[in-house]
Amino acid sequence: MHALLTLYSRVADGLNRADWVLPTVARFVFAASLLGYFWASALTKLGDGFFGLFTPSIGAYAQIFPKVFEAVGYDASQLSIFHWAVVMAGTYAEFVLPLLVVLGLFTRLSALGMIGFVLVQSLTDLYGHGGIEHVETLGAWFDRLPDGVILDQRGFWFLLLLTLVIKGGGPLSIDRILSGRAAPLANPA
Repeated sequence: MHALLTLYSRVADGLNRADWVLPTVARFVFAASLLGYFWASALTKLGDGFFGLFTPSIGAYAQIFPKVFEAVGYDASQLSIFHWAVVMAGTYAEFVLPLLVVLGLFTRLSALGMIGFVLVQSLTDLYGHGGIEHVETLGAWFDRLPDGVILDQRGFWFLLLLTLVIKGGGPLSIDRILSGRAAPLANPA
């Protein structure tokens, strides 16, 4: 029994020194599961051609300001510069913030920005698109069903992003390169 406890203690100590694992895996999981999701969403918000980079699609207003857009009869010319600015900022945030997280550049700030983005996205889904009226969209914690789009799935997104806010980008990140520090895979004992 003593040998087993000693082995357990050594393994636990080794894991405590492996600070590189969580941020590296978190960024990989983000890239593998959410980067494509956010970029595909952002692409739906851009207009056609070169000027589409500065002119949101009709769908962009419908996604971000659904009730306001419906109130003006789906006529984007009836919306203000504020609406345009929010739609464009949200669209660019969906491209830039995920890319920064994956590259490990300004990781903590980028992950914090993503948390804010996902929070606003979730509130828009709940209140702007009527998700609050649909329990299956909202989901519920502690209900034994792991597939609620808002509470369950986005809870995991928050956990992943919070890990990066706390731990940073890890040794395989541009942040580490810019800091001029070596990228050891384990802290000295």
